[in-house]
Amino acid sequence: MMVKWLQSRERRKLTEKIEASRDRLYRLAFAWSHDAALADDLAQEALARGLARIDQLREAERLSSWLFSILHRCWIDHLRSLRRDDLDEEALVELPCDRPGPDGQAEAQETARRVRAAIEALPLGQRQVLTLVDLEQFTYAEVAETLAIPIGTVMSRLCRAREALRGLLEAAAAQPRLRSVK
Repeated sequence: MMVKWLQSRERRKLTEKIEASRDRLYRLAFAWSHDAALADDLAQEALARGLARIDQLREAERLSSWLFSILHRCWIDHLRSLRRDDLDEEALVELPCDRPGPDGQAEAQETARRVRAAIEALPLGQRQVLTLVDLEQFTYAEVAETLAIPIGTVMSRLCRAREALRGLLEAAAAQPRLRSVK
């Protein structure tokens, strides 16, 4: 018989933290997949796997990294199930709009559209690293562990992603925009 390291109180706390991570898992899955239904499925699958394997978590303070590793494996499993060769086609990041009024909202929506399009154009590996570091505030070491890649690869992908994103956004900003007339 295997001795479990979690006491019931600690197990309950971890279970609550896992369940509370659903929004973050969904947001990241959506950024990777560019599909709301798929992101919901991936987040749900990651939660289910995390809850089922809660006894495998060795360090409670690494819960986020552990959950995002599970999400990454769910994403890879999904891609394998599709048997797709081209992994460079999907991403979307929702940016909040805190500007009141229709003009500010329209401007924020246009900016969000351009950022989404630019992120979508990035290769999957760069998109994953960029979203984990810049949106989810993971450390390079956590990203390396989550994606099972060397930390140097994380840094180079992030550098390339930021450089490419900057170039794409500058090119998009140079395009003429339609303005509403009052």
